[in-house]
Amino acid sequence: MRKIFFFLFLVLIFGGFITSVFLLPGKDFRFKHKGELISFFKPRPTEREINLIAVGDIMLSRNVDKKMEEHKDYRYPFLKTAQFLKLADITFGNLECPIIAGRDIQTGQMIFRADPQAVEGLKYAGFDVLSLANNHFPNFGEKGIKDTFLYLSEAKISYIGAGNNEEEAHRPKVFEIKGIKIAFLAYNDSDVVPLSYEAIKDHPGTAFMKKGKMQEDVKKTKVISDYLIVSMHSGTEYAKAPNQRQINFAHEAIDAGADLVIGHHPHVIQGTEEYKGKYIIYSLGNFVFDQMWSKATREGLVTKIKIKFKEGENPKIETKFYKVLIEDFSQPRILGEYTL
Repeated sequence: MRKIFFFLFLVLIFGGFITSVFLLPGKDFRFKHKGELISFFKPRPTEREINLIAVGDIMLSRNVDKKMEEHKDYRYPFLKTAQFLKLADITFGNLECPIIAGRDIQTGQMIFRADPQAVEGLKYAGFDVLSLANNHFPNFGEKGIKDTFLYLSEAKISYIGAGNNEEEAHRPKVFEIKGIKIAFLAYNDSDVVPLSYEAIKDHPGTAFMKKGKMQEDVKKTKVISDYLIVSMHSGTEYAKAPNQRQINFAHEAIDAGADLVIGHHPHVIQGTEEYKGKYIIYSLGNFVFDQMWSKATREGLVTKIKIKFKEGENPKIETKFYKVLIEDFSQPRILGEYTL
């Protein structure tokens, strides 16, 4: 009987030893066999984090342009936020104007144009990628479109949602950071722009919100990326809630494989939604704009998104919002953390 108990005791000890060596992550066991060091090691899955910051509409024309001239500083709109924006691995926004030399744009006019020197401010603020899929980017025609591509490229700022033709406009931008590939696509709502603003075979313009084409883009991009962000320029201006068109497109993007949807255009803050475990931000409101006539248009959101990747698991995100208040017709100031 004593021999049986002794045998069982040895089995338990040996079993525990094997479990600790082979099944518990992070345990390292080494021994020498014929002078050679043998090591059994099961590493813990490593977690990698990517930090994304996204802002709302950026318009560098009209009164914003006048303020940059007045202060003799093209960085002026971003002086109070640049330090925060640079904390991210990727900083993203919606550029609501073409960059092209030309005439002054007066208060009240609904076409926009930013001076080429204004790119200095965008670069200073740390923007890595900008959506051009909006209702003001094509305001100065083909030359405005092509000049914008040139000035942003010279500043090493990527752009999405626009191109010299349909293929370019629907092309994703993919960043590789810490071995993780983060992709961006952007779309413009044909309900808020003339049909001539669409990029087609031999005509520059923006990528339109067409369900079939978007689904094709998303599926192709998912093959070459680990995390996909879709930007949409859609909605009813100054409405505090998304309309059905926004909701449908955001859901369709996630159904197709997008991981996050970020919206622009309403010029005011709208809500968020979790859909099938993915996050939708319907409108971040204004970031740099001269719409000082209401509290809602002076306020916007900056969102800081921490994306966590662990081998064998779906990416997880932590989202924080910060409210900004636009002052002096041009300059956002961060008020603090905000809960939607």
